[in-house]
Amino acid sequence: MDGARRVLIAADKFKGSLTAVQVAQRVTAGLRRVVPDVEVAALPVADGGDGTVDAAVAAGFERRTVRVAGPLGDEVTAAFALRGDTAVVEMAEASGLQRLPAGVFAPLTASTYGSGELLRAALDAGARTIVFGVGGSATTDGGAGMLAALGARFSTADGGPVPPGGGGLRDLATADLSGLDPRLADVRLVLASDVDNPLTGPEGAPAVYGPQKGAGPDDVAVLDAALAHFAQVLERTVGPRAGEYASAPGAGAAGGIGYGALIVGARFRPGIEVMLDVLGFGAALAHADLVITGEGSLDEQTLHGKAPAGVAAAARAAGKEVVAVCGRLALPPEALGRAGIRRAYALTDVEPDVAKCIADAGPILERTAERVARDFLS
Repeated sequence: MDGARRVLIAADKFKGSLTAVQVAQRVTAGLRRVVPDVEVAALPVADGGDGTVDAAVAAGFERRTVRVAGPLGDEVTAAFALRGDTAVVEMAEASGLQRLPAGVFAPLTASTYGSGELLRAALDAGARTIVFGVGGSATTDGGAGMLAALGARFSTADGGPVPPGGGGLRDLATADLSGLDPRLADVRLVLASDVDNPLTGPEGAPAVYGPQKGAGPDDVAVLDAALAHFAQVLERTVGPRAGEYASAPGAGAAGGIGYGALIVGARFRPGIEVMLDVLGFGAALAHADLVITGEGSLDEQTLHGKAPAGVAAAARAAGKEVVAVCGRLALPPEALGRAGIRRAYALTDVEPDVAKCIADAGPILERTAERVARDFLS
């Protein structure tokens, strides 16, 4: 779009290199080197995974911090975002892989208890709508830890508490949800995820995502059986809907925490759609001539609910032109075109050495943005 002067930068993080806020800053700097008077609006985005709270804070939400249990039970400081009576809670803040020591995995014992504590803190802060972004988890416990933090009781045959983590659910005998926080009945809970997997089976949480969390083949089998047993016990407790939720889209998100959220009344929506609504993307889009989106790797996964695809779809529906920036590009032009992206610019086009791209992502992204400006703004 020759002569475009109003640019909206709505990009996700470059994982391991730049936050979404830093991406917007670097792209802005590069654009202005070529077109100093370009009007730029930045709206960092996320799809429900790690970085979701940061995106909300960048859009004007207040950051709140609270001490909660990490995935291994140790206390961590986690954040959620609040504006008015709407909260954005990111499960990875409490129960994410980022909370594990380097090189340490705990596929059978990592717990989502801290995520439940985060939800409770949002309720304490007066939230009536909670966007619950799930992704990047260290856990595969079906949300049992989260439910326990919210007042559920899970007991073994001898009446003792079930051990933490998905592995412990093998010993589950009874579930009592009568103690769940009553405020959950009056809150609008939105399960925001880019994952629509069921809880168990070949496409379930243990089989598809367990290996990313350190689960070997035997662990995956244990976890799959344990989560299936968890759903059966809950079906006896709360009725057929518990069984139906196990096969519902999103139940397998973040190690099955999606299932636990559905049990307490959450409504599943694609994470990027939710976040674009919450962040006010529509209003920002109305003032833009060109939209720049992106993430660290533009690949086949991008097309299945990741932030750039959501941004591009919304922008195309509004008749806006979209380009993307990324660290690595693994999509052909025709796939980009179908997604609504006119052109993509990779850091590796400027610096072929991938290690340098990761280490020096900021300056290289600025040079990449200069290319965008020359092609689309000057």
